[in-house]
Amino acid sequence: MKTTTLFILFFTAFSVLAQDKFFTTAGTVNFEASVPFFEEIKAVNRQVVIFLEPKTSTFICTVVIKDFQFKLDMMQQHFNENYMHSDRYPKAVFKGKIQKFDLKDINEIEKEYQIKGRLSLKGKSREITVNAFIKKVADGIQIISDFPIAVSDFDIQIPNPIAAKISKTANTELTAIVRTEEMLLTLK
Repeated sequence: MKTTTLFILFFTAFSVLAQDKFFTTAGTVNFEASVPFFEEIKAVNRQVVIFLEPKTSTFICTVVIKDFQFKLDMMQQHFNENYMHSDRYPKAVFKGKIQKFDLKDINEIEKEYQIKGRLSLKGKSREITVNAFIKKVADGIQIISDFPIAVSDFDIQIPNPIAAKISKTANTELTAIVRTEEMLLTLK
């Protein structure tokens, strides 16, 4: 009897905690470092892991660098081997706090928030602030955010012969719908 009661209490407590955390493993990051009149430098990663914990306003985004897909295989190879050194630095991680965030305020009307945190990329770490648009959608919470990344901040070396063909700021856009575990179960 005690074991059953303890099990029920544990399961209930775990369920309550799980409902407070939102996540996805299918976020999308679009990356572009193109400049006018030169070949488009663009990639997409659709396997981005995002975690949102509303009680503490914690937002964590993890991107596996090798999961970026380019139109040209050679461009993808150069990106991983020559610029990002993805064997040595396999992930980019952003950990931050959503400013003035309260889950009770999230509804179908998109609201703009600032997320202040630390972006770790290619062995370097920088404090950044990004804007995010957050709203409730039918199957979770939608988050859209831009992360402009100055390549010099993260020691990304671009050789002189092609430096004019690549933007000094990589524009990245994050799009995701995060859900609780309970929401995921109802979608299946």
